[in-house]
Amino acid sequence: MIGVVFSGSNNADWRLSDKGRTVASFKTTGINPYFSDEHNILQILNKNINLIHHAEEIKRIYFFGAGSSSVALQATVTNALSKFFKNAKVSVQHDIEAAAVASFKTKPGIVCICGSGSNAAWYDGKKVKSNNYGLGYILADEGSGNWLGKQLLKGLMSETLPEEIRKKVQKKYNLDRKSVLEKVYRQKHPAGYLSSFSGFFVENADEPYVKNTVKKGFDKMLKTYVLPLQKQHPGAPVSFIGSVAANFQDELRQTAADNGISIEYIIKEPINNLLNYYANKN
Repeated sequence: MIGVVFSGSNNADWRLSDKGRTVASFKTTGINPYFSDEHNILQILNKNINLIHHAEEIKRIYFFGAGSSSVALQATVTNALSKFFKNAKVSVQHDIEAAAVASFKTKPGIVCICGSGSNAAWYDGKKVKSNNYGLGYILADEGSGNWLGKQLLKGLMSETLPEEIRKKVQKKYNLDRKSVLEKVYRQKHPAGYLSSFSGFFVENADEPYVKNTVKKGFDKMLKTYVLPLQKQHPGAPVSFIGSVAANFQDELRQTAADNGISIEYIIKEPINNLLNYYANKN
C-alpha cells in the first residue's frame, strides 16, 4: 500500500492505494513545517482513523507540501511521518514538485501554484529547477488566497472598500480592527487566517471589486514569475494548480492572454494525478 499526500497550509489531501485500487480518500489539517513541528504533525496524524487503521500496511509515502522547501524543513516532516508509518519509506518534497508531476509527468514545462499561496518554477521533465521565488505570505504569494485576504482586510481597515463589499464582509465576518490585528500579528498560522477569506471572493465572484482584485493579483504573479521564466524557456507549456487558479480560471486565462501567455492546464486538486502517477510506479 502507498500513501500520496498534497498539503497546503490549511488542508492536506490524502489518498491511500493498494495495487492500483484507492483504499481511502480524505483530508486532514495542513502540514507545513514552517508552522508545525514533529509533535504537531504527529497529533494531526493520530486524529485520523484512516491513518491509524492503515499505518502498518503502508510501505511508501509520497508527501508534497507547502513549506517543505529545504533539507531541514523536509526533515521535520520526514521524521514525523517515519515515526507514524513505521514500515514505510518516506519521500518529502516541496509542493511545486507536485505541480510539476501532476501537470507534465516527465515532460518539461513552466509550473505554477495559485492556491493559499503562489509560486512558479521551470520543470525539466525530471526535477524542478531552483529559483528565487516562493518567498511566502509576507514577502510574496501574489494573486493567492493569502494575497486576496490581505487586500480585503487592508481595504476594510483603511475604509477604502466599496460600500456594498464592506457591508457584505461585515455581515459575514463581523470584523473589528483589534481582532484582525490580533489574528494577523499575534496568533499562530496567520497565513491560514488570511487565505480563509478567499471563500468570500468565490461567493462574490461577479462583483466588480472581486473581479478587479483577482485580475490585479494574477497580473502581479504573471509579471513577477511567469514572464521571466517564459523568456528563459520560450514556447514552453504553462500549467497552474490550486484553488484560486481553478475558481477564477476565466480571469486567469484572460489576464494571461493580456500578458501574451497561453495556459495549457489548470488543475484544482493535483492529488488524483499524483496518485495515478505513483500507483503506476509501484
